[in-house]
Amino acid sequence: MRVLYFAWLREKTGTGTEDIALPASVTTAAELVAWLRTRGPGFADAFATPALFRCAIDQEFCALDAPLAGATEIAFFPPVTGG
Repeated sequence: MRVLYFAWLREKTGTGTEDIALPASVTTAAELVAWLRTRGPGFADAFATPALFRCAIDQEFCALDAPLAGATEIAFFPPVTGG
């Protein structure tokens, strides 16, 4: 799965894009976030507070309880405001 990190999430994780093989136990976006937190201090910091980021699966906004089955891409980014 391709994982994209935008804005301060990219800065904290140290990467903008990566292709990862998901562990079999990771079936939702929330489980992916929990797994990503274990990958080091930058990831733990970036994903410490779920209210501070949003995600999109295959370019569709989604909640963290969204399933990952069949998805090819997930993006994490700060909340967006319009003006």
